[in-house]
Amino acid sequence: MIATRRLQQSFADGLIAEAVGDLWEPWMRHADQALQDEALLLIIQQELAKRCKKSKTRGRPSTTSEVILRLLLLKHLRDWSFADLTREVRANLVYREFTRIGGGKVPDDKTVSRLARQLGPDVIERLHQRVVKIAIENKVASGRKLRVDTTVVETDIHYPTDSSLLSDGVRVLTRIMKKVGQVAGHAGTQLRDRTRTIKLKVLAIARASRNKTASGRQKMKKSYVALLDAASRVVGQASRFSREIGSGIKRGSRKVLGKAKRQLDEMIPRVRQVLFQTRERVLRGNTHAEGKLVSVFEPHTEVIRKGKASKPNEFGKLVKIQEAENQLITSYQVLDQRPADSTLLIPSLEQHVQIFGRAPEALAADPGFFSAANEAAAQKMGVKRVSIPSNGTPGKKRKAQQKTRWFKNLQKWRTGSEGRISVLKRRHGLRRSRYKGAAGVKRWVGLGVIADNIIHISDHMAAKAEA
Repeated sequence: MIATRRLQQSFADGLIAEAVGDLWEPWMRHADQALQDEALLLIIQQELAKRCKKSKTRGRPSTTSEVILRLLLLKHLRDWSFADLTREVRANLVYREFTRIGGGKVPDDKTVSRLARQLGPDVIERLHQRVVKIAIENKVASGRKLRVDTTVVETDIHYPTDSSLLSDGVRVLTRIMKKVGQVAGHAGTQLRDRTRTIKLKVLAIARASRNKTASGRQKMKKSYVALLDAASRVVGQASRFSREIGSGIKRGSRKVLGKAKRQLDEMIPRVRQVLFQTRERVLRGNTHAEGKLVSVFEPHTEVIRKGKASKPNEFGKLVKIQEAENQLITSYQVLDQRPADSTLLIPSLEQHVQIFGRAPEALAADPGFFSAANEAAAQKMGVKRVSIPSNGTPGKKRKAQQKTRWFKNLQKWRTGSEGRISVLKRRHGLRRSRYKGAAGVKRWVGLGVIADNIIHISDHMAAKAEA
């Protein structure tokens, strides 16, 4: 049975509430008030109720929507792992009271992880929209100003090289084929384990890469040719395993073999793509192979260059962050493919109008968002002051406009978006997504944004109460 909240407190709950009443952190009291919103809990309850029929009213009591929401927000507020989260909540009476667990049993990390995965990116987006409405109801922001910026959230992968990607793919394919062999026995094609050969070739490439002379490059190319040959044979063997499972030559547990076939059919095309791009780069000198992969585990990862001297290449997804007054993040978007920043400005304005019912009076962004068409469209939508520096050499009229006081003040305010992104990365873990898959990145970013908004809503409500 899935409920929004516990209807009855225990004796231990009352003792804990009395013992830690004066130990809450300042932001917690107002965050607690904001998180009592019934609409937030209903969103989670409706999603979890999809697991099975009549789960709202029947079955043993499950973790309530209120506890799940607060546990996930506390996790992303502190940038903890699931194991850290459960350990800290078990050990800390304040966290027990804040998460509404009280004297009850804290769900283990696997349970929280499983429940969190069921809340997909669409659900997290709906939660965020409701949090923004709560902020507007508490007059945190009125929508008079808007600033937009983009950043990169990295996926959880190692630095990609052709040899390491091939090694990853061969290791996974070999592991799956070994499981098939344990179930199917000696029927059909027999596994020949080439992982040691692959490992030796990868080490040879690493040693040869240190030698920058012509002979070193030749040795490295020769090792790559041998690596490609061995990896191709493993892929061919994995393809035969898949066909034999499908045709019934390999027999055994249908569940195990069915899962193995799905995994093989998923991984084989990825390893073939790595083989293709390695041949293009090493043998033909083409570094821009079509459909380039930088991870066989996170194939959605993109190579993004933002012009940073310390990190010229970032491996992840581009994320758009837009804010209103009082550092409230009104919208975020994890982009499936990186577009030009200038194409994101007008959709951001349209989202702002949808949220607040009005266009902002002032708009600020960095030069990447500039275009004459964007500026004209923004003014046509009702924006009085557009502060976006020209990304080229400005003319006299444009140069004079960019020197005005209002333009400079808006650009000073715009730099706060850099600080907001820095806080999201340092405090809430948006430097690197620890959730798997494209949907996992969206969930990770969304929960981090919600956690940051909750803190700012709490701070605003606290300042308002003191005034």
